[in-house]
Amino acid sequence: MPKTIDIAGARALLHTRGELMERGLTERQVRGLVETKTLRKVRRGRYIFADDWNSLWNEGRHLVEVVAAHLNSEGSGLVFWGPSAAVVHALPLYRHAPDVVHVATTDARHGRARAKIRWHNVAVGEIDIIEIDGIMCTTIDRTVLDLARSLKPEAAISAADAALHAYATTGSVHNEDLARQWRERMQDRAERLHGRGIRQARRVIAFADGRAQSPGESVSRLHLSRLGFTNYDIQIHVVGAAGNDYWLDFGFLGARCFGEFDGKDKYVDEVMTRGRTTQEVILAEKRREDDIRGVTGWRTARWGSSDIATVDVFGDRLAAFGIRPPG
Repeated sequence: MPKTIDIAGARALLHTRGELMERGLTERQVRGLVETKTLRKVRRGRYIFADDWNSLWNEGRHLVEVVAAHLNSEGSGLVFWGPSAAVVHALPLYRHAPDVVHVATTDARHGRARAKIRWHNVAVGEIDIIEIDGIMCTTIDRTVLDLARSLKPEAAISAADAALHAYATTGSVHNEDLARQWRERMQDRAERLHGRGIRQARRVIAFADGRAQSPGESVSRLHLSRLGFTNYDIQIHVVGAAGNDYWLDFGFLGARCFGEFDGKDKYVDEVMTRGRTTQEVILAEKRREDDIRGVTGWRTARWGSSDIATVDVFGDRLAAFGIRPPG
């Protein structure tokens, strides 16, 4: 199961040629490891072992690339932009895997890709630049707007939801006052933007909901909108027979059915399983579902990543549970 990493984790996975030599490898052995793809060259003089690379989500892989570019920048003051800023902020890039590192610039390198760095000639004022763990990038607000203008709606909305969630949600408590402040601020900025992608950016900001807890939930919500669903809510609170608090991803009133997006990490990620085996997690989920059904009388529909690959596939999955849009 892929894992997530932060900036410190990305740095730890990177090795210079000198560090590999200190481990006892020779120049010839390093070249051999690269040729056999046991070792992956990220940037000039910086490497990551293939097993470590393969253990990461797309976001983690790109963060490694961003950190390597930063380490090789030699104090040039690179300001990471768009998808590259997103991974510094730990925002998701739903099914988007950047093939170059994105940097903002105001000089003649506009639009050029050199050494796997694409330079974007975009207006980025000091107010839109932040330093995170030594790395300069666009602020989270500016990054969300740039992603909303340039990525597919699924990825853009996932990032916007995650940013709003980080701003307005603590645990299971969503602060709607903070969410409203975020929307007003972001909508004001979006209204003052011009150029390519601005209409989508405005739609993304208006649609963002910080109650979503994963990209899978964000994309599910987007597909529900495309399918014409209006009679549903998200993050439904249910109190079990013994007073246990449960939160359900979706609630479909007309079908008297809850909906849950099940990512694989729920069953295998060490943080989410809290030391339990996959079988123990599945049994706990069954008890939870039985308790919820007992106090509400509602069924629970479940779906995973493959079920939200397209709108039609998702619609068919919901229909199998009798969940259909009104009319």
